[in-house]
This record gives sequence, C-alpha cells and structure tokens, in this order.
Amino acid sequence: MDSTTSPDASEATNGHFGRTMTVTAVATFMVSLDQLVVTTALTKIREHLHTGLEGLEWTVNAYTLTFAVFLLTASALAERFGRRRLFIAGLTLFTGASAMAALAPGIGVLIAARAIQGLGSAIVLPLTLTLLSAAVPPSKRGAALGVWGGVGGLGVALGPVIGGFITESASWQWIFWLNVPIGVVLLALSSTWLTESFGPASRLDLVGTVLACVGLLGVVVSIIRGDAEGWTSAQTLGAGIGGLVVLAAFVAWELRTPHPMLPMRLFSGRAFTTVNLLSLFMFFGMFGSIFLITQYLQTALGYSPFGAGVRFLAWTGVVLIAAPLGGGLSDRIGGKPIIVAGLVLQSVGLLWLALSITTGSSFLSLVPAFICNGFGMGLYFGPAGNVVMGSVRREEEGIASGANNAIRELGGVFGVAVLAAVFAGHGGYDSREHYVHGMHVALWVGFAFVALGAVTAVLMPRQGQTAVTEAEPATATHEARSAVAVGE
Repeated sequence: MDSTTSPDASEATNGHFGRTMTVTAVATFMVSLDQLVVTTALTKIREHLHTGLEGLEWTVNAYTLTFAVFLLTASALAERFGRRRLFIAGLTLFTGASAMAALAPGIGVLIAARAIQGLGSAIVLPLTLTLLSAAVPPSKRGAALGVWGGVGGLGVALGPVIGGFITESASWQWIFWLNVPIGVVLLALSSTWLTESFGPASRLDLVGTVLACVGLLGVVVSIIRGDAEGWTSAQTLGAGIGGLVVLAAFVAWELRTPHPMLPMRLFSGRAFTTVNLLSLFMFFGMFGSIFLITQYLQTALGYSPFGAGVRFLAWTGVVLIAAPLGGGLSDRIGGKPIIVAGLVLQSVGLLWLALSITTGSSFLSLVPAFICNGFGMGLYFGPAGNVVMGSVRREEEGIASGANNAIRELGGVFGVAVLAAVFAGHGGYDSREHYVHGMHVALWVGFAFVALGAVTAVLMPRQGQTAVTEAEPATATHEARSAVAVGE
C-alpha cells in the first residue's frame, strides 16, 4: 500500500478483500465437498432408488465428466463476459441442480442433476481463485491462496464424513439439500460483495468443447455398458469406436484452430506431458479404488454411512497433512523425488489393500494402507503443480493449470468406469464374499496404473529441464497458486 493512501481507502480495500475471501472460501468449500460427499451415500442411494452398479457409476461420473470437459471453456467465458457474472451463473446452476438431485424420483433424474452440478462447479471453482487473486493485496496474496487451498482440501477430506453423517441422521437427499441455503446466501452476497472484472477477450472454442464432450461420453458409455450389453455388442463397440474417432477429431481440430481450448503445443514439453500422464494414471487408480472401498466399508464390513466416513478420514485427512509437507520439500530438493515418493506410497497402499482385504478384515488392519495412500496423495499434489507451472510460459500458466485439472478429473472418470467394470465382471452386491472377490481384482488394476505412474515418474526430467523456450521462472506466488490449484 502506498504511504499516501488514506485510512478510509485502506479500510475499504481490506473490507473488499474480506468480503471476497468470505464468498470465495465458502463457495470453494461447497463445491469441493461435493466431489466426495456422495461416496458414503452410494449404498443408500442404491437401495432407495433400486439401482445397480451402472447407476452408481453415473452418479459419480456425471459430475466429474462435465466438470472436466467444461473447465477450460468456463474460464474463457468468464474472461469475456465477466467473472462475477459467470460466477453467479455457476452458483445458480449448482444450487438449482442440488435441489433437483434432492428431489430426484429415480436414478435418471439424479444423474442429470449431478451432470448440471458438475457444470456449475466447472464455472465456480476456478473463478473463486481468479476473483480472490484480483481482490487480494500483493502482500497478502500468498496467505490468501494458502487459505483457499486449505479450504478446498478440507472440503474434499470432510466430504465422506459429512455425507455419511447426513445420510445416517436424515437421508441421502439431505447431502444435496445442504447446498441450497448456502447457495442462496452466496448468490445474494455475490451480487453486492464481489466486483466485476474481465480478462483479455478471446474467441471461444465451442467446436473443441463439443468434440471433447461427445468423444469422452462415447468412450465412458462404452466402458460402463460393456458388462450389461456385452463387450462385442454393437452398442458397446459403436459407442467406444465412435468416441475414439471423435476424440481424434478433437485433437486434429485443436492442432489447426487459432484459438484452441487445449493448446497442443503445451505437450511438446516433456515435463508438462509427463506430469499430466502421471495425473491421469494416479487419479485413474486412486479414485476408481475409492469408489469401491467406501462401499466396502458398508457392504462387507457393516459400518454405517457415518462410521464409514469417519474411518475414511484415515485416508483423506492425511492428505491435508502431507500436501504442505510435499510442497515445502519440493522447493528444497525439486519436485521429481517427491512425486516419485508419493506415487510409490500410493502403490504400496493399494497393493496392501489388494493383498489383505477380506470379509472379516478389522478396520485397524486397513489403517496403515489408508495412511499410506493419503500421505502419498498429499505428497504428490504440490510438486505436481509446481512442475506444471514451471514447464510453461508465465502467460500460459492459467491454461496449463486448467488442462492439468481437467486431465486428472478425466483420470478419475475412467478409473471409476474401468474398475467398476472389472468389479462387475468378477463380483457383485449379492453377498459380502462376492463383493470382496470382485473388489480384489479391481484393486489389482488400480495398483497397476498407480505403479505404472511411479515408474513413469522416475523417467520424468527434473523441474525446469524442459521448460518452454523463453519461459520465465515462476514466482513464489505462482508456485503457491499452482500448488493449491492442483491440490484442491
């Protein structure tokens, strides 16, 4: 602040920062919570809506798929039409879809509502960071971004606990009703507390967005429907092959259009390409496994939804402890060894579960594996963000961070789809023994992908070795921003 700044101006600035921090922090917590809040409610949803494994997959994947596909496009829309305006639009979508999910009479309506929720999250979550960064004084930016990342991480960590508590004490519908009053209050505050701002005008890549959405949807439909329809059926092959063809068209379009949603030139750098591949492998293995393990705690071990959520804190809670540790260590010794260590720990954790889980397992016997997985995930997040940001030019950091977020979310989509398909081919919900047998096979697949990520990480160049030509070194603020963005 300039020495000539009046006390009234300083007070106004601090007041604006405080109001923006409040709105963005609460919004971040709300949408982050919904990434995992549904996991401990899946068993009750299956029973109440009389759905099967496919319905549960879409309940999770409808949200994640729309979030991943529209993440980059939503950011571009906000830059052009106004960040506050799009933030309010995203909140409106998310809040309305939450009410729609709570009122869903069947699984089809619930899946549609979750897809709209994902679209709302794709708009809201990146804009919380943009709006906060613009409102915060430079001297407080690092602390503000740290709070932002911590709030997002807390939402993810508490998701299974809050979801389990609400499902057990009220009903699964209330995990969605909870968002409605919070969303309404945020909408009222956003119109008066947030300042409108715009970014550099750019053309929207609507063709790329449609191609990515249709292509990914086709591949996911093929995987999810494979067991029910047959892997060689016309529907399965048609959706899968059609999806791959459209994705190839997406890549071709992105290479030739002057305003791509995902600039393919970013992947010319070895570090950027490798760390995104690692994110794909890690989220594939871990989130596919989490989808089955949270149900295992209830289906096979008999815990209540809340009991399962509290016990799962041994996994998600440790992430909050390990994430800042990993970020700090990467500043001292570089990102590569921390990333390798994080993936190795996750591989060990999944291997432990694949070898030891039975229908009679005690929770204490699972705790070491849960801690291993959570600590490994936490170690990975911060260094991965630093590598992403350090491998591109400063003006490309926003699109690079968005691309990494989208790729990791897609890893989770495909992980849930593939591991659920493996589970369906070898197990089911008809008995505890059958469930555990199917989960065993699926966990081996999850372990294989994370272990492949660990091996690939060993081959990754050290941070900065393959940065884009004329790239500027990221400042501490940019590193903090990338760390929290990837570790939300």
